Amino acid sequence: MANSPTALNKRGNKVKLDGHTFDSQKEATFYEKFVKNCGFPYEVHPRFILNEKHELPGANISSIAYSPDFLIKDHKGNWLHVIDIKNSFGAYGIDQSNKLRFRLFAMKFNHPVEAVVIRANDFKVITQGVTKPLNEKNPFITRNFNYHWRQATNY
Repeated sequence: MANSPTALNKRGNKVKLDGHTFDSQKEATFYEKFVKNCGFPYEVHPRFILNEKHELPGANISSIAYSPDFLIKDHKGNWLHVIDIKNSFGAYGIDQSNKLRFRLFAMKFNHPVEAVVIRANDFKVITQGVTKPLNEKNPFITRNFNYHWRQATNY
């Protein structure tokens, strides 16, 4: 059952590479092309608690956790990018539960999640849950992490 799909990964098998286990081939490809040799410290699937477990009389409400695909840091340990790989920026790629989790993350940790769609030689980025001009609808396109997340808020 080691390769069985998870609830969040119903359409694919896990991919193991360099001691990391990725939820999809797209994540593994993004890691190989853009993260592995990016020159910045990074984490793969760090886990964050967005809301602690809550006790009710005779029952519990479980905690809410979120694990972005990648956390890219600067050399002082400050967060540069919190990245979640998606198939698209539409409702199929980013559903309402994703949007809610991204907003909860941004509110708790004061850093937005960047949804990323990988392409052959670059990747498109949008910053989720951040206010933006209504008439600017183009994702930010880049090949590296030398940008600020605010550049990806115009989608």
